[in-house]
Amino acid sequence: MNWLTLLLLSIFLGIFGIDRFYAGRIGTGILKLITGSFCGVWWIIDLVLILTDKFKDSRGNVIRRESRA
Repeated sequence: MNWLTLLLLSIFLGIFGIDRFYAGRIGTGILKLITGSFCGVWWIIDLVLILTDKFKDSRGNVIRRESRA
């Protein structure tokens, strides 16, 4: 799973839950889609989680930026 792809999906389509679908979290993706991301609040929370490297996929793995050592 690519962090940058997830970030871009969240920025542009996160209000519809597409970022959650990409991460394999289908149930919360559907909930986010139906509720309109709780008027955008959930969208902002997901953006913060992605930017701080705390967003998890369906297996519980944190999706992080690749380190450039």
